[in-house]
Amino acid sequence: MRKLLPIGFLILVAASLSATPLTADQKAKVDMQIKQFSSLGTDPVVVQAVKDYIASPPPELKGMTQDNWAKLSVLSPEIKLLTKNNLALYLKSKKSDLVDEMFVSAGNGDKVALLAKSSSWNHKGKPKHDIPMTGKIWIDEIQLDESSGKQSVQFSFPVMDGGMPIGSIVVGLDVSLLK
Repeated sequence: MRKLLPIGFLILVAASLSATPLTADQKAKVDMQIKQFSSLGTDPVVVQAVKDYIASPPPELKGMTQDNWAKLSVLSPEIKLLTKNNLALYLKSKKSDLVDEMFVSAGNGDKVALLAKSSSWNHKGKPKHDIPMTGKIWIDEIQLDESSGKQSVQFSFPVMDGGMPIGSIVVGLDVSLLK
């Protein structure tokens, strides 16, 4: 008997196979967006929200796993907690039309705030989180974003407190609008 693979796995495999490098023009536009958004990494509102999360994670999110996250609907209380908190509302006020995804993670990789449900609860161990945790900026290739369903390019940068990375911010841009 043949074993069928989950659709999410197939989408992820297809997306990874179709990764496309940025053109020079797209890279220049992404660099402009990085310049625009990277100030959020030292913004007092963002820094304080990450520090507060680290000091006292919401009880509703304690013990969250990727399996539990995958089962949550966009209307679940846990997702609403992350998309309606003060930091999420602040991020929404800062986003541009190019942005189709943005989320902030604490140093341990757990989500602190989201614009919309992301595909993963925790990105620790992945370049989009680990590189910013070294104080550097990360830029991906163009890929089909699993959570938005759009061709997207993501970049991330650290949340800094006193010169030390305490979290990361990931921004996904709609490639169709980079033209």
